[in-house]
Amino acid sequence: MSLADTTYKLNTGAEIPALGLGTWQSAPGEVSAAVYHALKVGYRHIDAAQCYGNETEVGEGIKRALSEGIVKRSEIFVTTKLWCTYHTRIQQALDLSLSKLGLDYVDLYLVHWPLAMNPNGNHDLFPKLPDGSRDLVREHSHVTTWKGMEELITNNPDKVKAIGVSNYSKRYLEQLLPQAKIVPAVNQIENHPALPQQEIVDLCKEKGILITAYSPLGSTGSPLFKAEAIVAVAERRGVTPASVLLSWHLARGSSVLAKSVTPSRIEENRKLVKLEPEDVELIGKYSAELAATNGFQRYVYPPFGVDFGFPDKS
Repeated sequence: MSLADTTYKLNTGAEIPALGLGTWQSAPGEVSAAVYHALKVGYRHIDAAQCYGNETEVGEGIKRALSEGIVKRSEIFVTTKLWCTYHTRIQQALDLSLSKLGLDYVDLYLVHWPLAMNPNGNHDLFPKLPDGSRDLVREHSHVTTWKGMEELITNNPDKVKAIGVSNYSKRYLEQLLPQAKIVPAVNQIENHPALPQQEIVDLCKEKGILITAYSPLGSTGSPLFKAEAIVAVAERRGVTPASVLLSWHLARGSSVLAKSVTPSRIEENRKLVKLEPEDVELIGKYSAELAATNGFQRYVYPPFGVDFGFPDKS
């Protein structure tokens, strides 16, 4: 079995493929073909979200693969996410996503961010205040949203198999877990050697929550590709720096999303390699040096980032 076919057992007992296809920021008109090709070459984990605006295309790619007999629905793990303007309309959001995806159920449904936005604002997904900032509903607790997610899975076991969170820091998890009847199955976070978020990874491991890493390569043209430690491990293992960066997550026991719409790169991203302890140690030293000199580098910085304790970019 290829390392790319590794699966992890969630706290629900379900299996989630360690490698998934990410679809965030994939251009309109390219997503359907990317999803179809990914399934054709062996991917079994597809990640989507309400706010990406491409659930319809994701569904089209899945439908094509199903119609051609490439996979069965039971063999595909599909994730989508509840957007911030729908924290008080969770059932409606799920039904909208299922309709766009053309599916009867999703395998995992995540709270995209632990902040609610105005459901009656000037935009369905991205409402803004007159000063241009996001129209947040600060009095709505993410814990209340989670209780709604728990009701959703209790009332709709045929529509959603597992629930989880995304972009939850240690602070938000510590607020949530004491009041949660259902422990999140997954916490999907930005994660790479320049942003290891070790305190979150450790807490999730302790609580039985699987980490799924997004933006695992950093950013487009990321300096991680040229980092001495990453290059050294790539040369030692005979693979590309991208392969090392993706494989690093499996070495940590995390699942990882590789985003691409290019067929050759979609295939290349499946060429994972087992990293040895010395490889992980070398990458860990590089990560520690980054933290000591320039601090960790966050590439995904939402307009409401300061509400999560992200440094103010201005």
